Amino acid sequence: MNLNYSAAAMAAVLALSLAGCSQNTSPDLTPVTLNEVAHSVFYAPQYAAIELGYFEEEGIDLSLVNGGGADKVMTAMISGDADIGFMGSEASIYVYQEGSEDYAVNFAQLTQRAGNFLVSRNPEPDFQWADLKGTSVLGGRAAGMPQMVFEYILKKNGLDPKTDLSIDQSISFGLTAAAFPDSGADYTVEFEPFATALEQQGQGYVVASLGVDSGYVPYTAYSAKRSYMEEHPEIIQGFTNAIQRGLEYVNSHSAEEIAEVIHPQFPENDVSTLAVIVDRYKKQDTWKTDAVFTKDSFDLLQNILEEAGELDARVPYEDLVTTEFAEKAAG
Repeated sequence: MNLNYSAAAMAAVLALSLAGCSQNTSPDLTPVTLNEVAHSVFYAPQYAAIELGYFEEEGIDLSLVNGGGADKVMTAMISGDADIGFMGSEASIYVYQEGSEDYAVNFAQLTQRAGNFLVSRNPEPDFQWADLKGTSVLGGRAAGMPQMVFEYILKKNGLDPKTDLSIDQSISFGLTAAAFPDSGADYTVEFEPFATALEQQGQGYVVASLGVDSGYVPYTAYSAKRSYMEEHPEIIQGFTNAIQRGLEYVNSHSAEEIAEVIHPQFPENDVSTLAVIVDRYKKQDTWKTDAVFTKDSFDLLQNILEEAGELDARVPYEDLVTTEFAEKAAG
């Protein structure tokens, strides 16, 4: 089955508010709500952990909610609608800067490269980032990791994001692929499976990987409010243990095996297509081998925020990151 998404279907995939993932409703399990920034093959280790029952084995009855953007994930977590948030860690920095006492603390990192791709209307086998000068691109939300990493790459290649090209940031997160064919834009920046969907429809061509060209970046991590972490350290540890096992699984199995396992999370895609997407992510070393969020990674994140003009003052790593749970899980 090809990824022949209509605009409505693509929007429906993003808007999926609950992905069924708690198959064991034993009263011995503790309910935990995880709000994720998007539902993407980019997060394969998480879905492998779900489908292989790792959370249940840690005593967790997990409910997965698609927040549709880091700002919405953080809002859900701060309001108490989610126990754990999965998003770019820049959101935790913004909340900390606002002076919140019960701010979000990052406790496990999943991805170490950006997971999105630059898609062109035309095949460009010899694409260079300098080719974007004078073009129009469907981009991401200001101050969000996808957009900031995109701008980081542009600057590395001598382009000024404000003057050398036109970046349309008016389209909601996750809906750019549906909008691209009729938008008039020359390029769009997409996560999977939307990048592959455009290719299969003949409406776009992946010409560059932001993950490869930005280098190692702490793109997405898990966080919880300080109060929740202090009250439920056993849940945070069990959750981190399950994520560590998911990381170990994807780093030790083939793309085809991973695709088979995570297929229930992406029923609209066939296994062979999922395998192609997973292989693309595996080849660029997307996933960490452990969930430890290092200080070097956090410093790089703050460098990117500073370059984007989104950081008022650098914040202390020791306040916003704990490695206790990830180190124990990896040990």
